[in-house]
Amino acid sequence: MVPSTQIRRARLPFLVLSSLAVVALLGVLATAASARQRDEELRTVHGTILDARNAPMPSAVVYLKNLRTMSIRTYISSQHGHYRFSGLDPNADYQIHAEHENLTSITRTISSYDSRHDILLDLKVDRKKPQK
Repeated sequence: MVPSTQIRRARLPFLVLSSLAVVALLGVLATAASARQRDEELRTVHGTILDARNAPMPSAVVYLKNLRTMSIRTYISSQHGHYRFSGLDPNADYQIHAEHENLTSITRTISSYDSRHDILLDLKVDRKKPQK
C-alpha cells in the first residue's frame, strides 16, 4: 500500500497547474471584457457634406482635429457626400470642418462632455476659404 503523503505529493503538481490554468483563463476573460467595454465607450461621428443648395457634395475633404493631441484625420466624402470617423476618444474634444475647391464649412466642435457615442453631424460647404 502507498502512504497517503506520497499520493498527496503526486497530486501537488496537478493542483498547481490546474490553479494556474484557472487564473490564466480568468485573466483572459477580464482582458476581453475590458476591451469590449473600451470599444463601447469609443465614439463615432458621421454625416453628409452638403453644398449651398443642400445637395450632397461628393469628394469634399473632411478634417477632424483632436484638440488634446493636435492630430488631424481626413476623410474624402463618398459619391453621396457621406463621411465617417470612428474609434474617437470620448475624453477628447474635436474640431471638424469640410472643404471642397475654394469653399469651406464652418468649424464645429465636438465636446468631450457630449455623452453620445454616435454623433450625426452634417456640414454645409458654402463659404469662401479665407485668403492666406
